[in-house]
Amino acid sequence: MKALFIALLFIATASAAVSETVVAARNIRANVVITATDLKLVSSDLANGFGSIDDVVGQETRVVLYAGRPVMVNDIGPPALVERNQIVTLAYVAGPLTILADGRSLGRAGVGDRVRVLNLSSRTTVTGSVEADGTISVSNSRH
Repeated sequence: MKALFIALLFIATASAAVSETVVAARNIRANVVITATDLKLVSSDLANGFGSIDDVVGQETRVVLYAGRPVMVNDIGPPALVERNQIVTLAYVAGPLTILADGRSLGRAGVGDRVRVLNLSSRTTVTGSVEADGTISVSNSRH
């Protein structure tokens, strides 16, 4: 009787640890903004996945997501605001000084991502962070 109780307790504890994980409902190409119809929930205990569809909807795929496979944290990110070869504004701010220049993006990037940009005036390549308005903020520190 005691062994049966322990076995039932173990099964109940093991099943309580299993939660839901977000998986792709169909194959989704890279660089696509995810909608709710692209996803479904399955029972799983995955450490690096998502437990809610709302956390994934509106994000952009960084890699191909295959149907039935879990959506991992590194597989998605914010949608790209800057496309490769797009003309962007470079902004250098140091105290009261602000310098603006036109540049050509050398990659895709979302808000907060770092991207290399060719300054069209000086023909030099700089690296900066994408701001919410699409401006690339550059600083004098080397990374």
